[in-house]
Amino acid sequence: MAQTMYSKIDEYGFERPANFDYEVHAEFMGKYMHILVRRAQRWSTLKGKNKFTRSSKLKRFIRKGIPLDFRASVWLQVSGAQKLKEDSVWNYSDLKKKITNPSLIDIIKIDLPRTFPDNINFIGQEQLTGQMFNVLAAFAHQNSEVGYCQGLNYITGMLLLATRNEEASFWLLKVLVEKILPKYSVTNMSGLLIDLDVLDDLVRKLDVDIHKHIHKIGMPWAMVTTKWFICLFTEVLPTETVFRIWDCIFYEGSKIIFRVGLTLIKLHKAEILRTKELSELITCFKEMRNHKDIIDCHQFMIHIFQIPGRITDSDLKNLRTKYSKAQNQR
Repeated sequence: MAQTMYSKIDEYGFERPANFDYEVHAEFMGKYMHILVRRAQRWSTLKGKNKFTRSSKLKRFIRKGIPLDFRASVWLQVSGAQKLKEDSVWNYSDLKKKITNPSLIDIIKIDLPRTFPDNINFIGQEQLTGQMFNVLAAFAHQNSEVGYCQGLNYITGMLLLATRNEEASFWLLKVLVEKILPKYSVTNMSGLLIDLDVLDDLVRKLDVDIHKHIHKIGMPWAMVTTKWFICLFTEVLPTETVFRIWDCIFYEGSKIIFRVGLTLIKLHKAEILRTKELSELITCFKEMRNHKDIIDCHQFMIHIFQIPGRITDSDLKNLRTKYSKAQNQR
């Protein structure tokens, strides 16, 4: 958090959008800096080699935000990425030596310059872009079902910004794609298609007026929410808000994506219902990042555990089973 609150570049090196509300952000940062200091003090009370073992206390701490210095270690531990690393017959250095497929290499290299062109940490920074290539290529070569999928570059870039560690980013990417997210990145994107139907179902249960309005206008969910699932809100929401969301995804899984999505929609109910045509509705979704309660990531994280109501892993599993069967019958 070294940057001034009025900088055109955010704390992680991203250029702020032209319509960025500096006054709202300044007001938020005035409160949030105190929260960050207080949370860092609370996290420093965790002691011992098992301090990041999953527990109700740790879950509560994570929902209130992981300090930057703890983030990589906590993500690795609570997501299962550390165990994945320890149980693997290959180490990361071995996997990098297996990067030989010319077509995969070419596809990844083409996408590298397109990844975060508005971030000063990536512009002309060969070390960081080299690390991103290594992570993506090593992953693509060892996972033939996924290989390389557009969207993984954005996730990997964000992992590198958060962890500043190439190997940690590889194992976190691997646990996300293979364990936490349900087949969003496979060739037919089956998990994504199912979860778009699940989102539609959850929106209907949350607010029937919003659901009817969106269907009346005829907006496909894929048109405005694909990045929510594929990129985990990267380039959709403010960076600090994204990392607070990821804190919870690594601990609680993909149901957090739905909690975030439903909260975004509910917070913008009035704006959504005012739209009269598709282009207006799409614009409404694109501008959601500017809401004061989304810029205020701490308040937003409180909202996501209140506004959507109860969403359990069992509920999500049942809905996914229902829409998986529906997809197979189409």
